Amino acid sequence: MLLRHLVAQGFQVKALYRPASNSSPTPTNSVRWQAGDLADQESLRTFVAGADAVVHCAGAVRGTTLQQFKQSNTEGVARLLQAVTEQKVSRFLLMSSLAAREPSLSAYASSKKLGEDVLREYHDRISWNILRPPAVYGPGDREMLPLLQLIKRGLVPLIGAKEGRFSLLYVDDLAAAVSCLLRAQGGATQGRCFELHDGHPGGYSWRQIASIATDLSGKEPRCLAIPRPLLQSISLANVSLARLLGYQPMLTPGKVREIFHSDWVCDNTAICRATDWQPLVQFREGMRRLFY
Repeated sequence: MLLRHLVAQGFQVKALYRPASNSSPTPTNSVRWQAGDLADQESLRTFVAGADAVVHCAGAVRGTTLQQFKQSNTEGVARLLQAVTEQKVSRFLLMSSLAAREPSLSAYASSKKLGEDVLREYHDRISWNILRPPAVYGPGDREMLPLLQLIKRGLVPLIGAKEGRFSLLYVDDLAAAVSCLLRAQGGATQGRCFELHDGHPGGYSWRQIASIATDLSGKEPRCLAIPRPLLQSISLANVSLARLLGYQPMLTPGKVREIFHSDWVCDNTAICRATDWQPLVQFREGMRRLFY
């Protein structure tokens, strides 16, 4: 989605892909693909050569240990920044996560905050920005999709703190924020970390999500409370199986701590004042676009 948006906005894009995990993408007039990896310094140096700006939106979201997450979310940022400064690229935009606001909750959150800290060390060498989006959904998303499909079918899981609230962001609005920052001129945006949300102040509660689901489907949804001890037990079993079978899990004890944190509400005032970005798709419209 980000590639399509940037191309539609007139950007010439060069994109990195890992040949070990993807077939070779087809190049177009607006997108050139290069095989490489965040662990391969030489491929990164070649990749960023001649670029005016670099958008770093790769990262690990599955794992059990801090080191597993740091390989992409921290060390990958450091290697890419080294290549960027060597090739004298002028702009760097880091796609972080709202989880970085609470690094003590999980290895993932800690790795994202450490990645931000690495970027801040380059404050005198490059013009940079950090984006901290909340949960992002929309076309191309695979992490949020199973949950949204349940909601569409009329089953709303009540997950997290009873009074917890959270912001959401439709992927089109995230892509638009990236292009706005890339086009921004002057010092109003430089060296700043911006939070994003979909234009719904104060975030959402699960009861509000259920109300929106009712309006869209015309049927009263079933709300299912999922207790923390159950999720904790599943997460511990998941970690044990991951070690035995050698896969990277999503649901871990750290992720459970993230889920039950009571405040994942963003404030997008700063980016709206610094740029002409405005979110266009709140959750009701986002669900309508996906399913109705």
